[in-house]
Amino acid sequence: MSEPAPAAGPGPASAAASGPASASAPARADLAIVGAGPAGLAAAVTAARLGLRVTLLDAGDRPGGQFYRHPAPGLGAARPEALHHGWAEFATREAALRAHESAGRITYLPLHHVWTVVPGGADEARRGHAEPGQVHVAEPAAEWILHAVAGHAPEERATAVTARAVLIATGAYERQLPFPGWTLPGVVGAGGAQAMLKGGLVLPGKRVVVAGSGPLLLAVAGSLAAAGATVPAVVEAAAYTAYAGQVPTLLRNPGKLVEAATYGGALARHHVRLLTRHAVTEAHGTDRVEAVTVARLDREWRPLPGTGRRIPCDALAVGHGLVPQLELATGLGCETRTGPDGTVALVLDAEQRTSVPGIWSAGETGGIGGAQLAMTEGELAAHSIAGALPGARLTRSRARLRAFADAMAAAHRPGEGWTGWLRDDAVVCRCEEVPAGRIREAVDDLGARDARSVKLLTRAGMGWCQGRMCGPAVAALAGEEPAPDRRPLSCPVPLRHLAELPPAAH
Repeated sequence: MSEPAPAAGPGPASAAASGPASASAPARADLAIVGAGPAGLAAAVTAARLGLRVTLLDAGDRPGGQFYRHPAPGLGAARPEALHHGWAEFATREAALRAHESAGRITYLPLHHVWTVVPGGADEARRGHAEPGQVHVAEPAAEWILHAVAGHAPEERATAVTARAVLIATGAYERQLPFPGWTLPGVVGAGGAQAMLKGGLVLPGKRVVVAGSGPLLLAVAGSLAAAGATVPAVVEAAAYTAYAGQVPTLLRNPGKLVEAATYGGALARHHVRLLTRHAVTEAHGTDRVEAVTVARLDREWRPLPGTGRRIPCDALAVGHGLVPQLELATGLGCETRTGPDGTVALVLDAEQRTSVPGIWSAGETGGIGGAQLAMTEGELAAHSIAGALPGARLTRSRARLRAFADAMAAAHRPGEGWTGWLRDDAVVCRCEEVPAGRIREAVDDLGARDARSVKLLTRAGMGWCQGRMCGPAVAALAGEEPAPDRRPLSCPVPLRHLAELPPAAH
């Protein structure tokens, strides 16, 4: 890990950011935060309270991220908080955001998708030419430029923000392990089903099987059942006995135990059956999913012959946890590690610094841990950037919650045998319609030994999602350990935006 950046804050800003700016005249702030989910929101209001001028950029149209997604005002939801855990904490921070925004301490920029972060100003000239997303720094940059796509197509525009320090709080996306039939209409991500309910007040179906692995499944099943869906089963691939060796960690987090008991009680009230060490190995249907096959798994997640059973349904909500979204950080060269759940996360120090001086991160980017840990890390990062002591409470909370997150991640890590339910005709890459058989052929017959070689030979991962959906599966079939996702652009960018960049940024 590189030498950490000084604890002192970035110092007074030249001017508060007042809104979107062109790429040639970026707005300036003490701190730019990418992502207005639990981590970014907590960091923004804390940093503003500590005297920093903050610019908060988010791809969504409202703060809260995926966790606190809530219905649009036009839907007329009477009690949006009923669909959320910990809504009071979000409401308090959102009110603080609006107050700091009114006072000019925070500039909140919704619908701003940051696609790269580069060193700016005199520092960039001193270092020499820097390609977007290909930065290698050994000391803090004097300032950073964040390039973003703002607004909706076709009216989207290029914009940029300049700041003395950057906090990356980009969250995560769902991990999907493909199976035959997962491309049928009615098969959605578990988090996607929850987003449909929270954001649109709609259900993915009337009879919904919830499957995959991880604690999110319990929350999703409880929410769907409370909203009126029939949930015949929650199909969990892991076994909860995996937590048996983590009793001290569990006892240090009584709130998490209460939360789990609440979810369990909700499932019992709605007569939802919990099947552990089982997986959906196939979805059946023609125009839409009509049933799923559920099979028992061995300890390595291999389906046991003769254990399959069909469960009728008209929707399947499936997901195997979350994957940290790291494109901005890895584009900057931030150091990564493989977490207990097998996903790649950032290496962070006790104050949320990355290995690149001047760049901090908080939330799921440092390892999947939930909203409470994300908010704690956001506050810690804000104190570090401002050069203020965070207090023992925050540091103890982070250690306690991170230990629980690591135990949870290890308990639900996919076993290597899950590829046993992938027939050769099962689609792995949905964008390019690449089946498992073609990937196996690339590995067994054509000599591919990593996901990149498979991509070149089969086009798996070359589609619209750029491997976010199929990446873990392709790597597993190639026999490769998860690797950092490095790309110069973190989202689609119109060519005209690149052409409008000043020469120093090209």
